[in-house]
Amino acid sequence: MSLTLSYRNWSFDADLQIVHADVLLEIGGEAVVDEPLCVDVGLPALLLSAAEDVRPDRWAGVDAWEKVPFFICGCGDPECRGFSFIATHRKDMSLIELQEVEERQDAPPRPLAEYEVDREEYARQVKEIGETFLSFVEPLDYRPLYGDTVATVRRLLAKLADMYPGLGEAAERSRRV
Repeated sequence: MSLTLSYRNWSFDADLQIVHADVLLEIGGEAVVDEPLCVDVGLPALLLSAAEDVRPDRWAGVDAWEKVPFFICGCGDPECRGFSFIATHRKDMSLIELQEVEERQDAPPRPLAEYEVDREEYARQVKEIGETFLSFVEPLDYRPLYGDTVATVRRLLAKLADMYPGLGEAAERSRRV
């Protein structure tokens, strides 16, 4: 299925120390997510999902960054929106299954929808978002709740560069087109 994952109109809430963006996740022509959301809290888990299977746990502690849903607010307001996805790498490693789920405390997640996307295309788009995030927060006095957010993002970007050596070149080509 075709995939578009983009973050636009980045902004920083200095009081809450969270980064927002207009998130668009479109798979096979369907807008799965299309709204402004906090993006820094779930970014490490999103990057990890391009490398290995991930399962969200909306109620995990702050240091369990690998379990944070990709798109969830970090301000602590339980009314804020969140979108949870289980990412599973197919055995042949060419596809990633993204299963949107409704998380329920003390109960298994309820499946909402399933999508299969090209693994390399997914990794390319996720990597570009991680790189843009680092450029965005670099000049800021950014002190997130998970204090190792920036270091974790850098480490995961390095892991993706090792796993997908052609991604940097592909991203550069796509920018020139």
